[in-house]
Amino acid sequence: MSTATSERPATAGATAPLIEARAVTRILGGLVPTTLVHDVDLAIRSNEFVAITGPSGSGKSSLLYLLGLLDVPTAGEVRIGGKATAAMDEEERALTRLSTIGFVFQFHFLLPEFSARDNVMLPMRALGRLTPADMRVRADALLASLGLEEHANKRPDQLSGGQRQRVAVARALANEPPLILADEPTGSLDSKSSEQVFAILRELVDRHGKTVVAVTHDLTLAGRMDRRIQLADGAIAADDNGIIG
Repeated sequence: MSTATSERPATAGATAPLIEARAVTRILGGLVPTTLVHDVDLAIRSNEFVAITGPSGSGKSSLLYLLGLLDVPTAGEVRIGGKATAAMDEEERALTRLSTIGFVFQFHFLLPEFSARDNVMLPMRALGRLTPADMRVRADALLASLGLEEHANKRPDQLSGGQRQRVAVARALANEPPLILADEPTGSLDSKSSEQVFAILRELVDRHGKTVVAVTHDLTLAGRMDRRIQLADGAIAADDNGIIG
């Protein structure tokens, strides 16, 4: 990538949390209620590269969706940049997501009828801060930074799996969010494409000062990240410093 050249801030660890969960619980209702996330306290600071791991059904993706304001806690609260989100209406939540958080999913979720460029422009259109000409320039610059300058006009079905995931990363960066949330970003890719996507996420942290939080079942991949948080039965079982729960 070549969109910035700044080095990692020396004071990253001293700042207030970029994203914080306070006693967050998520319970699905029904005849037999299911607890997806249980009483999670978590603080993630700027410029961290965090892996969320755990067995299938441990609540990894559920926690990520709560942190990304894609779901609402049954109890507790998520704070973004020190700002409480519990009382936000859906319009304010959507604006916070658009301006603060970029999402990368396992199955990219690109719109099949749109070109790579138009997919990257979608979050910019939704936020509405740039002119159409500026959106196009930024989208092309992001695609070029990810080695996709020759593919801007192609639809997703004309791209490889790795290329589609790189378009999804470009889309996540469209509004210059400080926080990237990734749900199994390499889970559907071959080893070469997985390594390319991991290298991009690593560079976002090391050279561009982003915070990246990635759910992954790949413990080898998680071991290359800076912090690992393990979930079990919806609760935090371990962090970098050892057993918590």
